Amino acid sequence: MSLYGYDSADAATNCICDLRSDTLTKPSVGMRQAMMSAPLGDDVYGEDPTVARLEQELAARLGKEAAMFFPTGTQSNLAAVMAHCGRGDEVIVGDRYHLYCDEAAGVSVLAGVSMMPVNTAEDGGLDADGIVAALKVDDPHYPRSRLLSLENSVGGRVVSSDRVKAGIDVARKADLATHLDGARFFNAIIELGCDAPHLAAPFDTISVCLSKGLGAPSGSVLVGPQAMMAQLKRNRKILGGAMRQSGVLAAAGLFALEHHLPQLAQDHVRAASLASALRHTGLGDVSSQTNMVFLTPRAEDHPGLIRHMAEAGIKIGGQSPAIRMVLHRDVDDAALDAAITAFRAFEPGH
Repeated sequence: MSLYGYDSADAATNCICDLRSDTLTKPSVGMRQAMMSAPLGDDVYGEDPTVARLEQELAARLGKEAAMFFPTGTQSNLAAVMAHCGRGDEVIVGDRYHLYCDEAAGVSVLAGVSMMPVNTAEDGGLDADGIVAALKVDDPHYPRSRLLSLENSVGGRVVSSDRVKAGIDVARKADLATHLDGARFFNAIIELGCDAPHLAAPFDTISVCLSKGLGAPSGSVLVGPQAMMAQLKRNRKILGGAMRQSGVLAAAGLFALEHHLPQLAQDHVRAASLASALRHTGLGDVSSQTNMVFLTPRAEDHPGLIRHMAEAGIKIGGQSPAIRMVLHRDVDDAALDAAITAFRAFEPGH
């Protein structure tokens, strides 16, 4: 079994509830209809009107000048780093951030940019002193510090505005550019109780994912200044190019922003309910914020719990020691109740 709990047998499971990730959502009926009826054009020529609408919508929502549609958040993050940094430059990043841990070191392999990891605190933020210590003096022996890349949310945890500001202040004093991996950007603003421009304002570029809690089948949007768009378009070409009639996917993103985004807070409520129920089972330590719940069972109970839940039609991840469970729009109250019932029925030691 992999980190995320996948194996060949899972496909045959009669699944009632899948808590492995919010990337597992299927397009809603309305979203599928929007995709089928979307006006299309060739986006490589800049002629797909639906892609243009999505880019304009995200830029406006975040209070930025422009945006660019990408197939994935990994490609979006990499294109942003390439726009901010040259070969031999350095990006300062959290040692538990997706850019550093889960994107195959593409920043270094493909862009020739060094990554300087900084200790990630329990709240997901970076201490300002840690960022200061990571900065390099202008010396030919060292890479050039050019970019601070933050993340929000981080493993379900939301980094406070004050914590973000402290890091940004360090970056600005050192003349660094700033990027935000905002894969779950809208989950973060719900938890912070702020609007999108407030969270986006300190950053030069922000990558926003559409295929997680928002429920689109694919796509991320990189938001930033108009002056960077030509370079980002070139970077996207280097990394594989644009797509053609990609308005089919952009339409899903537009539908998600209009219809699914208002429902995103329900995932947070259900996550809190699951966390509360798990605490009463005594199965292990439980933590929760936004749409994620982490359960740390006893090591000896870990395999049995995963097997027990699968037999009950509930898929959970295979992470260890803490199992991550993610609430999303395809987990309704009935599915959540089934999951809670299955957890309560587990007998440790069996």
